[in-house]
Amino acid sequence: MSLPTSKLFEPFVLGDLTLPNRIAMAPLTRNRAEHGSDAPVDLNATYYEQRASAGLIISEASQISKQGQGYAWTPGLYTEAQVQGWKKVTDRVHAAHGHIFVQLWHVGRISHTSLQPDGGAPVAPSAITAKGKTFIETGFANVSAPRALETDEIPRILADYVHAARNAKKAGFDGIEIHGANGYLIDQFLKDGTNHRTDQYGGSLENRARFGLEVVDAVLKVFPKTRVGIRISPVSPANDATTSDPAEIFGYFVAELAKRGLAFLHVVEGATGGPRDIAPFNYSALRKAFPGAYIANNGYTREMAIDAIEKGTADMIAFGRPFIANPDLVERLQQNAPLNPLISATLYGGGAEGYTDYPALTATGAV
Repeated sequence: MSLPTSKLFEPFVLGDLTLPNRIAMAPLTRNRAEHGSDAPVDLNATYYEQRASAGLIISEASQISKQGQGYAWTPGLYTEAQVQGWKKVTDRVHAAHGHIFVQLWHVGRISHTSLQPDGGAPVAPSAITAKGKTFIETGFANVSAPRALETDEIPRILADYVHAARNAKKAGFDGIEIHGANGYLIDQFLKDGTNHRTDQYGGSLENRARFGLEVVDAVLKVFPKTRVGIRISPVSPANDATTSDPAEIFGYFVAELAKRGLAFLHVVEGATGGPRDIAPFNYSALRKAFPGAYIANNGYTREMAIDAIEKGTADMIAFGRPFIANPDLVERLQQNAPLNPLISATLYGGGAEGYTDYPALTATGAV
């Protein structure tokens, strides 16, 4: 019996790339980079290769500098060892006919002094400590109190983004996703709950959006706009980042992004990894305002994904946790086959267990 077809499983043109389907693998922090160097290793290459049937893989978040790191054993993209580690990943994904963008990351205040250069304080738009924890070498710990960035420090952070983008090109990535979501540095600048600045980076919509747009403009010096996207989370309370005006600030920010012609806007709809209806928000307004592809994310089931693509409310659907436990998620969704259950205990840190040992359909005897 033939299965019903859906546009979800049909090719899609993203920027100047033709993807085999409209399913993206969302960025997923797994804390399995090499201890000491924070460089990807062969195990990471195997993990991504297993998932190369995704229309687009967006890599786990990768810090642009040591200062940008907020968790132990997350990969970076600022040293030659890290570039070579990522090159193993991209080579394996491309050999499997996949496409992969790297997500560039600066965590801002969501860090710990033990992860910072010389044990210094994390940096943020304002010296407001987040209510939350991070993952350090000894386990979970409260985030450290940050210090406010001086205005004259911001150009150096922009230069770090450029350096990481150049390294992404050297490492063979097809493109870049800028991490502007989930309470990290760009999101901290956007939201008035975390940005109390009185200089040109705080206060008005234009000022709070300035840093994120400067990051975009910096990265566009390295990659063409057809190979750059950005991820945002308008109402997610992730990492204690809130704002009084999500519709206003993100409406303005997306309108400015639209002028730059980016390949895609990747939106966390609702609370990251939580309720989709945590706060009212008109996501369709963002979609209408942005001429590039709209990638919808957060809690999508197979049925929801097919419906969103068929109705045109999204161009692609990003799946996160289902891709952890199901390396062949695209095939499983297409066949409406059962999904492997996720093992929570092996999400962060460790080795192959709960990382590269989840079985494919053919290994389970389901087909």
